[in-house]
Amino acid sequence: MLRVEKLSTFYGNIQALRDITIRARRGSITTIIGANGAGKSTLLRTIAGLNKARHGLVIYDDHDITNLKPNKIVRDGISLVPQGRQVFSDMTVMENLQLGAYVRRFSDRGDNAQELEMVYEMFPVLSERKKQTAGTLSGGEQQMLAVGRALMSRPRLLLLDEPSMGLAPKVIQSIFKTLNALHEQGLTILLVEQDAKIALETADYGYVMKTGKVALEGQAGELLENDEVKRIYLG
Repeated sequence: MLRVEKLSTFYGNIQALRDITIRARRGSITTIIGANGAGKSTLLRTIAGLNKARHGLVIYDDHDITNLKPNKIVRDGISLVPQGRQVFSDMTVMENLQLGAYVRRFSDRGDNAQELEMVYEMFPVLSERKKQTAGTLSGGEQQMLAVGRALMSRPRLLLLDEPSMGLAPKVIQSIFKTLNALHEQGLTILLVEQDAKIALETADYGYVMKTGKVALEGQAGELLENDEVKRIYLG
């Protein structure tokens, strides 16, 4: 479904990604792990069109989407759940969710009732708090809202950037249970995660990034048993 070929991204003169090549197969969960500053978030942001690639290609469903505008990429079926949630704190839960469906307004004049029902079924607390402003939610509830907002655009590929960041273990388990449920429904997921253990236990395939490069790749179960991964990322 997604192919990234020799992708390089810069911040000014500083190179953040160096000839990155990865795959995310349809219906799979693919994870990218690595230390802070490895380039994981930059990779997701470049795929989503928020950062510009200087070299290389992003191929989605056999179409070149490299450096397309973010709204066009969302309309093509890719949604990003950004690092740190980035909900609109002064807007209600309902308004945040409705914004997630905004790009569909040009081709789909429905009232989003079906998507809202799906999100509320997945995250009942959001239904209970739909009139509450997003800034008053707990960190876990904001993460649920960020995922729900991304799902409102009916993505076929979901990009998740550090969904466990700053959350309690019980909430993390709940979030990853939801990701597994989405996977079982056929959604393709590309997951960036610092918690290497939970990421590799959840994913089908994994990549390890170091200083803007792919250092290792393989089946997630194999990476869990890799001595270097164990030593550096699993403790």
